[in-house]
Amino acid sequence: SDNMLYPQEDKEMHTLLYACSNCQHQEIATDTCVYKRVLRKSADEPKDTLKDAAADASLPRTRSVKCYNCGYPEAAYFQAPTKGELGLTLYFICCSPTCGHRWRD
Repeated sequence: SDNMLYPQEDKEMHTLLYACSNCQHQEIATDTCVYKRVLRKSADEPKDTLKDAAADASLPRTRSVKCYNCGYPEAAYFQAPTKGELGLTLYFICCSPTCGHRWRD
């Protein structure tokens, strides 16, 4: 039930083929790309970047803001592009281990 075609080289003809691992079926590759991974970014904020940001010691921290959610007096911050806006947006992440609330400047 493995119905994928796998890249294979025809050494005599110097061609890239796609071959079935179950039968003898082969076809000449129309493209030399053998693997493609498409990453879709969120439109509003870079969530993957923010996921563990409060625990990231390399991010700068500030005590000049308080968390809107829990009142904790320290937040990590970074700048990142935001879709549909020019320039960079300043993001804050609450450093409280029980909160982790994020907000934009």
